[in-house]
Amino acid sequence: MKIINALFSLPFKLIGLAFIGLIRIYQLAISPLLPSSCRYTPTCSQYSLEAIKKYGPFKGSYLAFRRILRCNPWGGHGHDPVP
Repeated sequence: MKIINALFSLPFKLIGLAFIGLIRIYQLAISPLLPSSCRYTPTCSQYSLEAIKKYGPFKGSYLAFRRILRCNPWGGHGHDPVP
């Protein structure tokens, strides 16, 4: 049974690692070139990393997407940790 669970969880782990890799590339290569504009702490990219690590690639991406939509002049600001 453990082998079957491991086989089914492997694709989710790989997808999560791919998402984390893309976010890290953004943080290291693109973000330093842009002016700081995130209204929240942690930043949206850091929030996305934490959400994916905590909840997996699908729910974590959903939470990250919702957070990015809130990050605008009419949205909130301040400390907003991953739930």
